[in-house]
Amino acid sequence: MNHKSFAAFGAALLLSLGPCAMPAVAATSTQAAIGTSLPDDFPVIVNPYLGVPVLGFGAPGRAERVPVIFLHGNNDTPFPTACNPFGYIRNIAQYMLASGYRPSELWGLGYQGDQCDLTEITRKSGVSHSTAAAVPLIRAFVRAVLHYTGARRVDIVGHSLGVTTAREWMMQDHAYDIVRSLVAIDGPNHGIISCSPAAANFYQLPADGGFVPDSAICEEYGSDHTQLLAVLNGAGETPGPTRYLVIRNVYRANPESGDFVYLPAQDGYLPAVPAIDRDGNPHDFSDSALLAGAPTIDMVGQGQFDAVLNAAHMGIVNSPQTWQAVAHFLEHGHDAR
Repeated sequence: MNHKSFAAFGAALLLSLGPCAMPAVAATSTQAAIGTSLPDDFPVIVNPYLGVPVLGFGAPGRAERVPVIFLHGNNDTPFPTACNPFGYIRNIAQYMLASGYRPSELWGLGYQGDQCDLTEITRKSGVSHSTAAAVPLIRAFVRAVLHYTGARRVDIVGHSLGVTTAREWMMQDHAYDIVRSLVAIDGPNHGIISCSPAAANFYQLPADGGFVPDSAICEEYGSDHTQLLAVLNGAGETPGPTRYLVIRNVYRANPESGDFVYLPAQDGYLPAVPAIDRDGNPHDFSDSALLAGAPTIDMVGQGQFDAVLNAAHMGIVNSPQTWQAVAHFLEHGHDAR
């Protein structure tokens, strides 16, 4: 089925969630909080590019539900750190904790360290922050969670690069029997707009990450037909028996247009860059987050939930509407009633 075939699903799910004001996510005195560490007896997984153990959160105890693993996006962390003010994906876990999950059922992996390596800013686009570097860490983390909890399957909630790194690991290991559900929040499934050789593409500048066409990230995502994406999508975008949900940003005035990763018309001071791929060809990346065969929920105005940049791509992870949609999908699958 295509994206439009699932329009009714998205509409029904949003109606079932109802209007939502911004709830507090900080833990109350009677409610446990999602932490900023892994259990002392959890296996130590070292990031070989950074030479330090991965960051993460999780807790000992029984796991009666399918454990959920949260995977952040590029240049982000699973919780705020001294070098990264975002880390919003932990707030989804906190919402799910308040909705009935146990701390032992909620796990986050920080596969790019605490971002303090970005004092050398071009590492944003370098190999240490690439899919190739992340996949072995995801593989080791999933195996560790399964062994630690005794579970046979996991659910994965990914944002941005966390979506495609999860998909790449699933394809490499044929792990579809292990991953019950994948929630894909604004993932670069068909490329990003930040890698063109156009002079107006400021992301190329060293001070803005060095996203030149031959950087590691741009070799993976600079067009919809890079080697990574051609193989990954060519193998099928939603292989079973895993169930999928896409949650993505769209441009309020015209849902059929807009840039990926950022939506300049809605994203505060972030300017637009030319819609050109790494090969120098015009290309519309606005549907990059879609996965053929997956139900899709379109979000607008999500920049209001990002206090740092007012960017929808970051705010969508910190959005109560997203939290509710994630929890509902993991509980009910495709049943939007």
